[in-house]
Amino acid sequence: MAGNWNVNIVVVGCGIAGIAAAHRLIKSGFTNVRILEATGRSGGRIKTGRLGDKIIEIGANWIHGPSEENPVFCLARQYGLLDPEALTPENQAFDPEGDHPWVYNFFSSSGRKINVEDVYPAQELFAELLSECSEFQNHQGEPYASAGDFIRSEVRRRAAEKWKDIDSATRSLRLCVISSMLKRECCVNGAHSMGELGLGAFGQYKILPGLDCTFPGGYEGLITNLMSELPDGLVSYNRPVRCVHWSNTEEKLNSVTVECEDGERIAADHVILTVPLGYLKKHHSSLFQPPLPLHKLHSIQRLGFGTNNKIFVEFDEPWWDADCDAIQLVWDDEDALVDQVPDVHRSWIKKLFGFTVLKPTERYGHLVCGWIAGHESEHMETLSEQEVTHAVTQLIRRFTGNPSIAPRRILRSQWYHDPWTNGSYSHLALGCSEQDLKNMMEPLPLNGSKAQPLQVLFAGEATHLCYFSTVHGALLTGWREADRLISHYSYNPSERLTSKL
Repeated sequence: MAGNWNVNIVVVGCGIAGIAAAHRLIKSGFTNVRILEATGRSGGRIKTGRLGDKIIEIGANWIHGPSEENPVFCLARQYGLLDPEALTPENQAFDPEGDHPWVYNFFSSSGRKINVEDVYPAQELFAELLSECSEFQNHQGEPYASAGDFIRSEVRRRAAEKWKDIDSATRSLRLCVISSMLKRECCVNGAHSMGELGLGAFGQYKILPGLDCTFPGGYEGLITNLMSELPDGLVSYNRPVRCVHWSNTEEKLNSVTVECEDGERIAADHVILTVPLGYLKKHHSSLFQPPLPLHKLHSIQRLGFGTNNKIFVEFDEPWWDADCDAIQLVWDDEDALVDQVPDVHRSWIKKLFGFTVLKPTERYGHLVCGWIAGHESEHMETLSEQEVTHAVTQLIRRFTGNPSIAPRRILRSQWYHDPWTNGSYSHLALGCSEQDLKNMMEPLPLNGSKAQPLQVLFAGEATHLCYFSTVHGALLTGWREADRLISHYSYNPSERLTSKL
């Protein structure tokens, strides 16, 4: 399908969804494609940084489900960006629903290392309940309002039955472990609390096979390779968009105008909007003229978009075992199954559930990544680096019982205060359903309008039906919207040159 299709297409946002859309359109013969990017860089929430000479990910961390079904994995393999072990058939065939091969170290707030055998029943019960959360989608009615309510209620009920014969100290410890796992799950879902996640929609997210893997040279390598295949000058950087003017009434040529913050007005036949849901939530009322249809606006408001931040901490020596992949912190006073702190300002650090260990050691030295979600994470962003370093140092000294441990340096992400994202990624909040995701991806004007079709199209991770919150979800939505336009002009060849007639 080639040919000089004289159709003006503007893509708003140069994250993976915008790049994927532009890439697909240009490969299909569209020549008048332009990307407007608000910042000075490509990649969006894919953002690779450095801590000294170590490559770290400020944004997207893993390829989730690196297997043939995952287009990010296939592109990374094609570009030669992965470690050999990520390419093995065994790695691709790994069942993420089964036992995870990661080795955990558990530490208690009383300053002792916890025996893994003591907490395994808690891990097992939590995994069982998480799996059950996904099953309510196929049944009528939700017995509890949220995934958090379901997990808490069922933990209490089943623990009373299964653990009735064990001593109270061990039972209390296991419940504290589950609190830590609830906090971890807040990070996974990008939510403040598991109480904010709808139970009926929890199973909407689909997990691909494969053991999650990383990019040894940084996730931005994927962006660099894709960008190198686009024409020079395609992206206008530092060009924020103030408003997309579209038409829902009469037919007219160039019925979309993109108004930039600097006053430039760009006429287009089609606009593909790829801005994060967090940005849409904050700016929808000024970003569209006329305003969005109500059902689309309500879905933007209903869908969840939370914060998950990282705190990278480097040490001269490890305080974890040589084979350890992840460290989980267990507070002795949290047997009430809590995933949020009562006083965010005073005890925000309690929301940090633990660390992942960056491996191999030869590449990263002694470097761990702490994970913290929710309002506590948003508060952490407002503190100085010195305050964060102090809090993390005190935390680790308390849990290891070693008062002399001192980090060499730290680096943290601050996604909530990034004005172009306003958070990290989306989740299906209370009251959400698949219909909200369908509403998110619906182009403007709506079907049945007499106005020019497909004026404004929507892409980005929050518009994918089952891979929301992921890079592969975002990539697929960019392709989806490009394909929507490619199909439109394949079926309506007479429209190819309308913008120049």
